[in-house]
Amino acid sequence: MSGDPSNQPVWLVTGASRGIGAAIAARAKEQGCRVVIVARGEEAVSTADRLGAGVVAIQADVSDVAAAQRAVDETIATFGRIDVVVNNAGVHRGGKVERLSPEDWQTVLNVNLTGALNMIRAAKPHMEAGASIINIGAVVGFRGFPGDVAYASSKAGLSGMTNALAIEMAKQGITVNLVIPGLVLTDMTSGLTDAAMDNMKAKIPMGRLGQDREVAEVVYWVSQSRYMTGATVPVDGGLMCSFGVVSP
Repeated sequence: MSGDPSNQPVWLVTGASRGIGAAIAARAKEQGCRVVIVARGEEAVSTADRLGAGVVAIQADVSDVAAAQRAVDETIATFGRIDVVVNNAGVHRGGKVERLSPEDWQTVLNVNLTGALNMIRAAKPHMEAGASIINIGAVVGFRGFPGDVAYASSKAGLSGMTNALAIEMAKQGITVNLVIPGLVLTDMTSGLTDAAMDNMKAKIPMGRLGQDREVAEVVYWVSQSRYMTGATVPVDGGLMCSFGVVSP
């Protein structure tokens, strides 16, 4: 990377206070990029401080149109450009259809799907040819998972959004791709029992859960492509190409 900070790409990563999002932010920083971490909680600030110079935190709820716009406006005010948007923010509300509340259904869609659209709409006017939008999907958006109708629907919708926007933005030279993490060791999986963890591993051809840094490496690689767009890129140890379904 050039020593001139103004020439360093700027990444805007949502849901980046921890887990996969924080790993993506760290990977971009390692590659000499400047990074904006967008998340609702105060943990975003400590994550930015840990990653050091060239990383800033903006507390914002991406499901709110005005908050998403503010996050982009502050990014432009701070760094003057946006080269990569990673839509990683997500919430999970489980429950089979008869027990899933309308409020939980709407919350999941608002954050996981509408939140991504809010960020893209706000950032697009500031993105030039060579820029990249990367949406973070999920295996359940492609494989049925009982009791996960809200999360699965939101991630399936994100796949459709990726395909449509890839076509819309192609003539501007902006790529739009979907990266699909499999079962990854995060705060969400760390509380599982040994039996549940073994059951999960048994469904994965590679026999283990992924690491958040492994997802981050693929996200960075995708961001560097100037010709790949509308692609779905699994990082799942072979889970999507197998026929195993994790038991509820």
